[in-house]
Amino acid sequence: MTSHIRRRSLLRGGAWTAAALAASPALLAACGNDTEPSATGPSGPPKAGGTLRAAFVGAGASETLSYFHGGTNLDFVRARAMHATLGNLDPSAPDGVRYEVLDGIDVSPDLTSYTLRIRPGLTFSDGSPLTARDVLYSLITPFQDAKSLAVYKTPGRNFDLAKAEVKDPLTLILPTLRPIADGRLVLCQGNYLVLKEGSRFEQAAPTSGPFRLTTFEAGQGAALVRNDAFTLHEVLLDGLELRNIADSDARAAALTGGQIDFAGDLAPITARNLDGSGTVTVTRSEAPYVSGLFFRLNMTQKPFDDPRVRTAFKLAANRQAMLDTALHGQGLIGNDLLSPGFPGYAEDIAQRPYDPEAARALLAEAGAQNLEVTLTTGPETPGMVEVATLYVENLTQIGVKATLRELPAGQLFADFPAYVKLPFAASFSVPVPPMPLYQSSYGGKNPSALGWNRPDVDAEVTKARAAADPAAAATAAATAQRAMWTDGNTVAPVFKPFITAAVPGVRGVADDLFAQFPGFSRASLR
Repeated sequence: MTSHIRRRSLLRGGAWTAAALAASPALLAACGNDTEPSATGPSGPPKAGGTLRAAFVGAGASETLSYFHGGTNLDFVRARAMHATLGNLDPSAPDGVRYEVLDGIDVSPDLTSYTLRIRPGLTFSDGSPLTARDVLYSLITPFQDAKSLAVYKTPGRNFDLAKAEVKDPLTLILPTLRPIADGRLVLCQGNYLVLKEGSRFEQAAPTSGPFRLTTFEAGQGAALVRNDAFTLHEVLLDGLELRNIADSDARAAALTGGQIDFAGDLAPITARNLDGSGTVTVTRSEAPYVSGLFFRLNMTQKPFDDPRVRTAFKLAANRQAMLDTALHGQGLIGNDLLSPGFPGYAEDIAQRPYDPEAARALLAEAGAQNLEVTLTTGPETPGMVEVATLYVENLTQIGVKATLRELPAGQLFADFPAYVKLPFAASFSVPVPPMPLYQSSYGGKNPSALGWNRPDVDAEVTKARAAADPAAAATAAATAQRAMWTDGNTVAPVFKPFITAAVPGVRGVADDLFAQFPGFSRASLR
């Protein structure tokens, strides 16, 4: 029933990575194409048993088990396999979320208190009960960790965790910092996972998720076996092997070569090469489940404290060329706002054009004709470096002396306090509705906002999130997004789908409702 990934196997994966980097297009063209979603391979009921082998981008030798600090796909995927989530976004569900550890969330009429009801009978892998104290510990821990990624601090930016009340073992009451109507969407984004109170990120730590860790080697991968104490639903797989293969083509080659069953977060060009044969299934997500490849201009530093320079940098982006060239036509053109496709996204704001002449004029007006800037990026997800490279060329065309600084995979967000001090940095987004995303990334002098500080916009977001009237909420949300579009420090030129590929017989991966970071809790092999 158990499966262990032995050191030799992990090292073999690393060696395959190096070999596959040189894989020819002909090798990749020997694969197949399908755009079916989760149900790939033979029909019929799912089959229990087997170990699924999957590969993602990892952080390399600096990798740790603390997903609060890791910003790569492998960090998130491993965390979701090991730790159960409070819930996932699900627009088709009554509350907009599908609860997991939580049985439900009750909201007070005045929107100032959220009561989290924990499902009874849940346990950790050591048999100890999962309680409200564990949930509170899991929410507080990243908020108190200065190096934690901003996304994990979001609950603490919406709820007064210091005044939280554990009413009984299965009931946690969270007072809000301000009235909010969308707190369920905040807490059930799929990435708030439950740790055992007092536990550390160690291999032997009890886990609440569908799998428990048996082997971990930084930069190589991890082996997990089914956690038989997990009772949220049936887990069909006996085990899971997660491998670190940084290069997209190498992941595809490992898939077609039989070394893995599932390749995560493939580059568009890799997917295009996989299209056309019948031996693997390629899956592409659609909006709102797309990822923005964007750039942040640090408003605390010159020249980005000048709105004319920020606007010039937005007008300089040749979005269509980025979509056509870097993403090979697979994705969406962005309008310098995040979360396209989610309810509340400001679709009525006119698409910003590509206008290098206007950009040059704005730089001249700002006295910034001879700017020298360095854009810092990294291959955290396919397309980031390619889009950044084209953007640097765009900036050069308007007279900016722009250079690209590419960090190794896994390093861009490894020191988050250092990242937020960069003058000009690349990033990527995960699919989150626009108003909760603003609160987690921009509002209230958020460090991750790189200097964005607009109390008036914060107030509009607060109004939108507290409005009982949908029309009033939409009006306030549109006002806030227009201010972001006009004065903001985000250049979001393109959005890409999450692209994965699997061998026939892999099923149920997408049923975890988190396309970019699947937890494989509902996956099976045939």
